[in-house]
Amino acid sequence: MTAVLKLSRVNFVRDERSILSPLTWQVRDTERWLVLGANGSGKTTLLRIASMYEHPSSGTVEVLGERLGRTDVRELRRRVGYMSAALAVQIRQELKALDVVMTAKYAALEPWWHRYTTDDEAQAEACLDRMGVKWTAARPLSTLSSGEQQRVLLARTLMNSPGVLLLDEPSARLDLGGREQLVMALADLTMDPTAPPLVLATHHLDEVPPGMTHVLMLRDGVVVAKGPIDRHLTAANLSSCFDMPLQLQRRPDGRFTAWHAPTTADARARS
Repeated sequence: MTAVLKLSRVNFVRDERSILSPLTWQVRDTERWLVLGANGSGKTTLLRIASMYEHPSSGTVEVLGERLGRTDVRELRRRVGYMSAALAVQIRQELKALDVVMTAKYAALEPWWHRYTTDDEAQAEACLDRMGVKWTAARPLSTLSSGEQQRVLLARTLMNSPGVLLLDEPSARLDLGGREQLVMALADLTMDPTAPPLVLATHHLDEVPPGMTHVLMLRDGVVVAKGPIDRHLTAANLSSCFDMPLQLQRRPDGRFTAWHAPTTADARARS
């Protein structure tokens, strides 16, 4: 199996504070990785480094066989499907959904910066269709619900038939219905063996689609656990990751749920 992402002893420091401690991690071409951790654990920083929007303070990063610092990141970013809240707010709300998706061809934010063909339009429409929002093609982004907008942005990540997908908390801001629609759209990718390798960062287990193969757990920028999800996503590791006693259940449909499990010490503290 080929490594599509390879991070070796990556460290990230900002304002003299360590956001990520030396981290070594690989994502191979058949894998779907879940990155779990509380807010501030380093998930977003990790994905920004993997998507080449941040440079590490030390260590090496290889994306699709290219080494960060020795390649043109403007070209390489076109081969990476990246979705994040920070990127979403840069997209003009008046843009039609079709243009939101199509501009990903050049990793652009506006359609007038480049020329597009009818084939490009057809590809963008096919991406919208796969995410179940083909009907939004001519609609301005501002007229869509939050859930519909997120699925348009997910469709955008597919525009260039990317070598890897990096999704940073795609269900943020969604209500229950919107979240479940997005989870179903994500499951279309995670369960498809022909889809690209995928990394999903979140702190909510209930929004994780079935089909994830591996997990990386972070706490304060330090790896708590990493490896195959069946072996490493345990109640003990989850409790360590979130610094509280937690129970974990995997449902028959492959989805997860977790809840606080009070200890005897917790009960005595409340009494």
